[in-house]
Parts: sequence; C-alpha cells; structure tokens
Amino acid sequence: MTTASPRAGRARTRRGPADLPFSFADRGLAEALAAEREEPDWLRADRVAAIERSEALALETNPLYTGYLDLRAADLSTARPYVRTASAGSSGEAGVGTSDRLPDGLSALIELREDTIPTLAIAPEAAAAGVVVESFGAALRRDPDGLRAAIEGGAGLPDDKLAQLVRGVWSQGVRVVVPDGVRLERPIVVRWAAGEPGRALVTRTSVRLGREAAAAVVEEIIPSGPGGIAPDAPQSLVAGTFEAAVGPGAALEVASIQELGPTAIVLQQRAAGIGDGGSLRWALAQLGGRIVRARNDNRLEGDRSSVEQVEIVFGAGEQLVDLTTYTRHLGRDTTGNVLSKGALRDRARMYLKGMAIIDRSAIGTDSFLGEYGMNLSKGARSVAIPSLEIDQPDCRRAAHSSSVGPIDETQVFYLESRGIPDDEARKFIVLGYLEPVVARVPWAPAEERLRALLSARWDEGRPAAEAA
Repeated sequence: MTTASPRAGRARTRRGPADLPFSFADRGLAEALAAEREEPDWLRADRVAAIERSEALALETNPLYTGYLDLRAADLSTARPYVRTASAGSSGEAGVGTSDRLPDGLSALIELREDTIPTLAIAPEAAAAGVVVESFGAALRRDPDGLRAAIEGGAGLPDDKLAQLVRGVWSQGVRVVVPDGVRLERPIVVRWAAGEPGRALVTRTSVRLGREAAAAVVEEIIPSGPGGIAPDAPQSLVAGTFEAAVGPGAALEVASIQELGPTAIVLQQRAAGIGDGGSLRWALAQLGGRIVRARNDNRLEGDRSSVEQVEIVFGAGEQLVDLTTYTRHLGRDTTGNVLSKGALRDRARMYLKGMAIIDRSAIGTDSFLGEYGMNLSKGARSVAIPSLEIDQPDCRRAAHSSSVGPIDETQVFYLESRGIPDDEARKFIVLGYLEPVVARVPWAPAEERLRALLSARWDEGRPAAEAA
C-alpha cells in the first residue's frame, strides 16, 4: 500500500524570479471593483486599460539593469483582494468613525485599516483654507471631476508593470489637495494599517499642491493587527502608488515609514511631477516586509525645479529589498540629489538601482546620485548600480557615487578608544549612518518612533551576533 506524501497536491507551480506571485489582478477583478461601487464609465475604462497595459510590460524594462528581483519567496496564490472601497468623506460625516480632535502638531489625519477608515480629521483652519483630505470613494461622490482630472489615464504614473497593475485594481485611495497659496505649517498624516494574513490591499494616494502652496505629508505603513504575526502565517500583499503633483513655486515634503510584518510582500510605486520653481523632498524608510520592491520616479518638468530624496533600509533575516529611482531632468536649471543607504544583517539582500536622465532641454542641470550599502553580517549582500543618461552637455554637475562594504573598523577603534564598548560603538555608527532620513521626518512623534524602530532592529540582531 502506498501512502501519499503529506505535501502531495500542495506543490507550488515553478515560477521564474520575475514572475508575479499572484494571479487575481486581471480584467475580471478590475470590472468587479468597478461594479461594486457602480463606478462611472470613465473609471471602469481606465481600470481595464491599465490592466491591458500591465500585461504587456515586463517587470524590469531598463536594459542597463540585470533582473535582480527574485519573487520566488512570495506565495500569494491564495491571497484574497479587497473589493469594497471605503468612502468616508470629511470629519464629522455621519456613520464614519471620525475624530474631532487631532494629535498635537497635525493639520489632518486619515487612517485606513485594511478596507475601513476608522479615523479622519482635519484642523478647522486647514478646512477653511480649502484643504481636502478624503478617500477616493468620497471624492467620487463629492468631486468626481476633480478625481478624474487627477488619476484618469495614469498620467502621473510611470509606464511600469506594477504601477499600471495598481491603477487597474486599486480598492482604496486617499486624495489630498492643497489650493493655490495655502501654506500648511503642520503636516498631514496618512496612515495605512495593513498586512492581514492571506489578504491583498491595493491602494492609491494622490497629493496635489497648487501654485505657491506648501505642505508636508507623513505616510505611515504599519501592521493592522495587534502583536506579531507568526512566521508560518499566510503571506499578505500590500501594493500601492503615491502620485504627487507639485505646482509652480510649491514646496512638498513627504516622509514614508514602512514597518510591516515579516510575511508582507510590499510593492510600492512613487511618482512626482514638479513645476517651475517647485521643490520636493522625500525621506523614505524601509524596515519591514519579506520582499520589498519600490520604485520612485521624479520628473523635474519646470525650470528651476528641484528634488531631494533620501532613502534608507535596515534589512534582517531573509529580507529582499529592491529599490529603483529614476530622476528625469526636463526643465532648465533643475537640481536633483538622490541618496540611498542600507544596512543589512543576517542573510538579507538589497539592490539599489538608480538613473539620472538629463534630456536635451535640461540646460544647466545639477544632478547627483549616491548609493551605499553596509553589510553587518557575512551572509548579507548589497548591490549598488547608479547610472547616468545625458543628452545635454551643458550641465552644472552630473555625477554618481556608490560603495558597498562592512562597518569601518577605524571608526569602531576611534569610539572604543574613547571608552565606548564595541557593540555600542557599532550601534552608534550604524544609526548615525541612517540618520539622514530620520532627521527629515517633519513630525516629531514619527521621527522619534523611527529612531526607536531602528534601535530595536539593531538590538534584535545582538543575540545572533553573540552566538556567532
């Protein structure tokens, strides 16, 4: 008598490294989402067009980059996508879990927990100035023409497979609008609580600043459930876009802190267009997730526009983090500074890929791209691939830099010579190396929380280091 193996019938289909680990994101889901809320014809057509475009694209389309991304550790074959679209409108709307009191130091707060909105509040002075913070569901009801202008055709998104996929099957969305001339002194917090095992949350965030406006947005991506998630729990998918339009003379700061659990697969696409004299500052931190694939696209469309981007990674365990940044200079006298840093321990892997593109129209460009990896364990691996594409020789600067290596032992020796123990000295060096992002978070509670998370990530690695 033959006894069937307990694993029989559960073998996973063999996939290539760049094959998507899920199959639910298709035209059927796009149409189901459109039908659930009886969406207008233009949105239904936009979803279908995005799916068709996504199916035609490869996961990595840049010929300069080897296909480093390996999604084979992701298993989302049974993940169930959310279909309901939360539609909370404004603070105080009947039937919505809202808060009339904001945490100190904020202009607005919207929290989305999986497919619900438990918190939505905006300061009276911000509301009086015409600032809008709402869900896409509410925007479809209150201002469908405004939402259509912001998202139809995916004009703010790159021609990227995952970005187009999100455009086709998003279920939750946040819209932030700051009118011409409004300058907010306190930040807006957009909090995504996600990562429910076995579920897939697909989101879009649209931020638009009018002429001479100013605002700061803090995006927090946190686990939705209490406590930790068991390592053998079903994986979850958290995929989303962040689409920013910065008007002439406007100034936008964006800080994003991603701290999801160890079974989350995180796919992020951020894109921004910056007008004449506009400025954008990114401060991005990637801490959680089993696999993280993030892409940033900055388009310096206006003359004298500028972007500063700093991004950090603290990887551990078997994490794989793949970060790509494109900075395209189109206007005259534009400035771009992009800095990516990562610290890895255990068997974590990180790939930093970037390209600064200077078009023929971009006379007087000043562009710098830096990518740096610090390996804290022998099993960790970092790869840095900065590159330039220059079609305009009249530049102020076009430069890139990269390095990968262990902690500088001369720095450790210096601190030890001042009486600091070895482990503490190494911790100081690593946290100081990652400080450029922490210092740019524009809300003190989030800044301190990020410092605490980085410190805790270091402390988690001490038992393994001592055992080795």
